[in-house]
Amino acid sequence: MNTIEKYTEKIFEDIKHIDEKGNEYWYARELQKVLNYTQWRRFEDVINKAKIACNNSNVDIFEQFVNVGKLSINVNGGKRIITDYKLSRYACYLIAQNGDPRKEVIALAQTDAKLKRDNVDNEYTANSVHYEVGKEVRNSIKRLGGTMPENLPTPKTSLKELDRKK
Repeated sequence: MNTIEKYTEKIFEDIKHIDEKGNEYWYARELQKVLNYTQWRRFEDVINKAKIACNNSNVDIFEQFVNVGKLSINVNGGKRIITDYKLSRYACYLIAQNGDPRKEVIALAQTDAKLKRDNVDNEYTANSVHYEVGKEVRNSIKRLGGTMPENLPTPKTSLKELDRKK
């Protein structure tokens, strides 16, 4: 397990809550930050995709995504109720699988899930899975209208050169 994987897993477990019956859950607004989403509306789009995936798996959406309201105090002191969800571990998994693969933490979660799902236990198979995930990421970038990595501008000085100069 690499450093970012350990770090991400620790943060995920750090935001876990346990109810009075011993059931674990996560708040969507806390998970949003862990998955590097800055806008709730964008994250809620991912939640909605995850709900569709949950329904397609014949799993009860309302048990996995429990809608809860939270009191939010505005800058001017006004109060309002905002949407949040209590999420099961499965709901968190579905959110990660339906998230933006350009976000490193999402790509890592998607790759890790694919490795587990495909029961990868050797380097050759891992490389094959890595290739397939990379292909999916490239397709997503293309579909979303993003800039392909090979079309990004190249800096004049490489990182190695900058390190050497230090």
